[in-house]
Amino acid sequence: MPRAASILSPRGWALFLAIGFVLIVVLPVLNLLPAGSQWRLSDYLVPLFGKYACYALLALSLDLVWGYAGILSLGHGAFFALGGYAMGMYLMRQIGTRGVYANPLLPDFMVFLNWKELPWFWYGFNHFPYALAMVALVPGMLAFIFGWFAFRSRVSGVYLSIITQALTYALLLAFFRNNMGFGGNNGLTDFKDVLGFDIQAPATRRGLYIATIVALGAAFLVCRAIVGSKLGRVLLAIRDAEPRVRFLGYSVEYAKLFVFTISAILAGIAGALYVPQVGIINPSEFSPANSIEIAIWVAVGGRSTLVGAMIGAFLISAAKTWLTGSLPEAWLFVLGGLFILVTLALPKGVVGLAQQFTFRRRKSVPLVEEPSP
Repeated sequence: MPRAASILSPRGWALFLAIGFVLIVVLPVLNLLPAGSQWRLSDYLVPLFGKYACYALLALSLDLVWGYAGILSLGHGAFFALGGYAMGMYLMRQIGTRGVYANPLLPDFMVFLNWKELPWFWYGFNHFPYALAMVALVPGMLAFIFGWFAFRSRVSGVYLSIITQALTYALLLAFFRNNMGFGGNNGLTDFKDVLGFDIQAPATRRGLYIATIVALGAAFLVCRAIVGSKLGRVLLAIRDAEPRVRFLGYSVEYAKLFVFTISAILAGIAGALYVPQVGIINPSEFSPANSIEIAIWVAVGGRSTLVGAMIGAFLISAAKTWLTGSLPEAWLFVLGGLFILVTLALPKGVVGLAQQFTFRRRKSVPLVEEPSP
């Protein structure tokens, strides 16, 4: 593992800190300006940007396994949703007697369905540290168990993609059932507060936004450290020539298993940060279409770049917000057409196009010859 100083170049650190300053300091300050100011960032945009940052963290987690290890997971939405449900269960336990039925122990949907006692898997979620542990542990354990059997069986390529999609679809069907104890079709919602703060208050929303940006920055540094290490070079070799890596004696299964588990944990953290900002988590988050959309974010931004995955998530999410409001029936056609366009014309995504343009521009600038003495 490289030292922290070698994760980014000095220029990269400067850019990283500058972007972080704008996102963590400038934008929240703009939200604090008086309502009549033209520079004020509205209360609507703060959680919206926070949601985009959660998507960026989710895209980053997929790029880690797809871009650097060649594992196209079409079930990453499952890890995102599991982290979201873990946080949602904590938020539901915090409601207490403020629910519609004023039951101090059971959430409203359990009272409505005539549940007599709290299921055993809900115990502990009234404590925030326990909920945080479950946010990472549940997606991580699922990824570890799934990866253990899949990678040891040498399942790869399109077959692995299909299996991951089947996994998230199975979870979708399971969480739709009312007897599972997760709210059925309606999911978990009507949250009141988080850590004692009103979840609808502008100050709380700013805090959640800042926490999301900090988590995104930390996850980016972790991913950079992984891909810049010896393990990262092994992952690239596995992506490009897996049989040769096996022949050289490297443990391909363990390398894949490690990075797949870390990726799932990052996706779970993204889901946990997403839920309090949007106010709901339901089985639709397990939809296979959502996982496919995550892959499109990465492809549009640029695989194997990390930065491109985050940019792609922001761009596609912003376009979705605008189009679903103005032309909702056209969004799926635009998304599909965009994916085809990027696949055929921009295989390296937006970041790859920018890098290619910069390289050509530098190459076209003539060198200045020093005058002869």
